[in-house]
Amino acid sequence: MDDRQQIRILIVVLSLLSVGTVMDLFFDQPDTLLSLHVVLEISLATFGLCAVAFFWQRYRRAGRDLQRTRAEAVQREKERDEWRARTETFITGLGNEINRQFLDWQLSPTERETALMLLKGLELKSIADLQGKSERTVRQHASAVYRKAGLGGRAELSAFFLEDLLLPAEDQGT
Repeated sequence: MDDRQQIRILIVVLSLLSVGTVMDLFFDQPDTLLSLHVVLEISLATFGLCAVAFFWQRYRRAGRDLQRTRAEAVQREKERDEWRARTETFITGLGNEINRQFLDWQLSPTERETALMLLKGLELKSIADLQGKSERTVRQHASAVYRKAGLGGRAELSAFFLEDLLLPAEDQGT
C-alpha cells in the first residue's frame, strides 16, 4: 500500500468519525451547549474535520509531486536515449576496447564481469547479489583483477580507462 492509498484511507476514516460524532451530538439532543459532553464532541468533530482538510491537502500535494516526478523521469529517459543515440558508436568502441584490455590482462570471464561492474560503480554487495555469490568471493575476484592489471584498486581501474577522456576545449572551463 503506497502513501497516497494510506492517506485516502485516513481521510475516509476521519471523515466517518467526524460525521459520526456530529450525528451522535444531533441524536443526543442535549439540553445545553455548554456541557462537557457537547464541548468534547464538538471539539472531536472539529479536530477530525481539520485533520481531514490537512490530509486532503497532503494527498493533493503528493499527487502533484508524483506527476512532476513522473514527468521528470520521462524527460531523463528521453535525455538518456538521445545521449545513447548520439554516442552509440563511441560507447560500442569503448566497450570493445575495455574488453580487449581485460583479455590482455588475462582476466577470467567472472573477473571480466566483476571488473565491468566495478567500472559501472556498483558496490561489492550489489555485484555479489547480481552474480549470486558471496561478497567475499566478489572481493577476491576484484583483488585478482587489480593484481592482474597491476592497479591499486577501483579508482585506478576507473582512471585506467577514463583518465584520458576530456571535455571539448570550449566546455572545459564550465
